[in-house]
Amino acid sequence: MRAPRFPRFPRRRRCWGDRGVSMLEFAGFLPVLLLVGLAAIQLGLVGYAANQAGSGARAAARAASQGESGEAAGAAAMDGGLSSSIGVGTGGDTTTATVEVQVPTLLPFVDAGWSVTKEATMPNDDDGEY
Repeated sequence: MRAPRFPRFPRRRRCWGDRGVSMLEFAGFLPVLLLVGLAAIQLGLVGYAANQAGSGARAAARAASQGESGEAAGAAAMDGGLSSSIGVGTGGDTTTATVEVQVPTLLPFVDAGWSVTKEATMPNDDDGEY
């Protein structure tokens, strides 16, 4: 007895019209990938500015509560390349410092004008009485 014969499929002819399609799809999707990447980096810059504003506010409030210059301490605690404004106010038993930092933009043609504001309050020093 003979083994059953399977039908032979015709050989697939090479279709030259599909060459480079995956490269074309990637090139079409590349701008979307770049925008997502730039948005992620911009979000990181917002977080960095918020972190710097918080550090500056805490340092300014701590120094001002001890009778020193809060503006100088707040500026020293932050990155010098950031544009910021520092305000210190005392009232009663506490000192409050407010720091506003401009978020750096990644793309020069996008001017969002974003800023981050942080506030810190510290108790005033008792002149060393414990």
